Amino acid sequence: MSVEKSVNLKAQISLLENVPGVYQFYEESGNLLYVGKAKKLKNRVSSYFNKIKFENKKTKVMVQKVFTVKTIQLNSEIDALLLENSLIKKYQPRYNIQLKDDKTYPWICIKKEIFPRVFYTRKKIKDGSLYFGPYPSVKVVKTVLELVKNNFEIRTCDHQLSIEKIEDGVFKNAVDFYIGNCKGCCQGEVEISDYEERLINMKQVLFGNTYKALKSMRDKMKEHASVYQYEEAEKIKIKIKNIEKFQAKSVVVDSNISSLGAINIVSHEKFAFVNTLKVMNGAITKSKTTVVKKKLDESEQEIISFVIADSLNDFFDNVKEIISPFIISLDHPINFHIPQRGDKKALLLLSKKNALAKKIEFLKTEAIKNPETPTLKLLEIFKKDLRLNELPVHMECFDNSNIQGNYPVAACVVFKNGKPSKRDYRHFNIKTVEGPDDFASMEEVVYRRYKRLKDEKQSLPQLIIVDGGKGQLSSAIKSLEKLKLNKKVAIIGIAKRLEEIYFPGDQYPLYLDKKTPTLKVIQNMRNEAHRFGITHHRNRRMKGLVKTELTSIEGIGDKTITILLTKYKSVKMIKTIPFKELESLIGNDKAVKVFKGLKK
Repeated sequence: MSVEKSVNLKAQISLLENVPGVYQFYEESGNLLYVGKAKKLKNRVSSYFNKIKFENKKTKVMVQKVFTVKTIQLNSEIDALLLENSLIKKYQPRYNIQLKDDKTYPWICIKKEIFPRVFYTRKKIKDGSLYFGPYPSVKVVKTVLELVKNNFEIRTCDHQLSIEKIEDGVFKNAVDFYIGNCKGCCQGEVEISDYEERLINMKQVLFGNTYKALKSMRDKMKEHASVYQYEEAEKIKIKIKNIEKFQAKSVVVDSNISSLGAINIVSHEKFAFVNTLKVMNGAITKSKTTVVKKKLDESEQEIISFVIADSLNDFFDNVKEIISPFIISLDHPINFHIPQRGDKKALLLLSKKNALAKKIEFLKTEAIKNPETPTLKLLEIFKKDLRLNELPVHMECFDNSNIQGNYPVAACVVFKNGKPSKRDYRHFNIKTVEGPDDFASMEEVVYRRYKRLKDEKQSLPQLIIVDGGKGQLSSAIKSLEKLKLNKKVAIIGIAKRLEEIYFPGDQYPLYLDKKTPTLKVIQNMRNEAHRFGITHHRNRRMKGLVKTELTSIEGIGDKTITILLTKYKSVKMIKTIPFKELESLIGNDKAVKVFKGLKK
């Protein structure tokens, strides 16, 4: 920071007062870098420039870019919080956190018009209409709308009604009229006062206050019953039961608890997931989870404060109390506290559960969008745990298999980007080793594998894993030394007993945490090499056990033998077959070989 710039900032800060307000950091070009709120402006702003060390590099970089500080003084901290939120949304400064899912949740809209329509939408338009929400999903909205449609007979058509058009008979009855879900507003069959009464009851249900709606409906039912209109009374009774059933499903806490909000947070590296709940009369009436992108490693308390500011005017309207995992100090009539037990504690845990569910969903989506990200993280962990010089993008694992020295085989499995690459798997028949010598077998296999890769100028792996302890590892290293590859490729051994990891030239093994992804991948590779090797060994052994006179004939393979035995069942029968019949079945060349081979 230049001397001139430093003096300029000090002069600006010295003029500030310790009052609530909002501060804005600008760089020399005039771009807005950051917007923040403070209970005491001067103390907060000066703290950025008095620090020698910063908690993270981003803050340090931002402070170095600050050229001008602008402030707005306000009456209270809550005013500052609301203004901060508004400015961030408007200008989207580079170093401020960002709300990712803003304006994506569905709402229920009661349109401002004659005989108001009820429908769901994702857009809030300031046209005087009434909005309920936001709801967590369209499924929830449709469930609520179904309740409204079936029990309050509110019109759902999109006719642009007016008194003049209704009187002129412009409209025709829709399907809902004939099935009893609409009373025929467009035909003048419904009094405005009657429709408004049903609308009031419906609003009470949407607000979560079913008590008033049910009381009004029970009074209506009794009124019909008193004048012997039992069919109408029965219809209202069914509707009351439907609403009570809906209420029972939605009640999560004591019904005496009303006008309550809950907020909780689950953090990730670059994102935070904040869930908000609204409870009316023991039932959750609103639920929303916001994804917040961090910029300066903001604390969870700061993020929650930001989300509360964003939600006060719509989500937390008419709420008297908000429970949260932190004490939120705001100059606002809403009370904030941390519940320790009971229904409120359970509600706070439910909010956290919703936030966690959103986190899992978000990370899965991100993994689909950018599959390389989790792979890169895995390889970085691998590199760190095993002290490698480069990322192990390409890894190979070796294992031997034999029975008392008989049918000795080996397997090489290949993993790329932490996942099996089965097309690159290779198995080997041991050629130079006599008897059950795993060390010599490992030396032969490793030598054959990498001599071929070297001769064919193919890419070498960044890591070789040997199934076995020091003995197998030393044998593999001998082969690499012969090929002059011991300094080009990293190699380790894994012993099965305690899952020890052995390094070349290191006397003591490495014990990895059982939960680390590095050990899990190594174990997966070891198990895969064992499976692949055993399968090849079993196939070889079976071929050795199932021998006939046909298998000893040179030039006659498994397919030809299968064809002959399928048709003639035995070698004895094949010997009695005329040459021309054999020729017609397997061809002249093979028929000659079989005929001569069986005559010996």
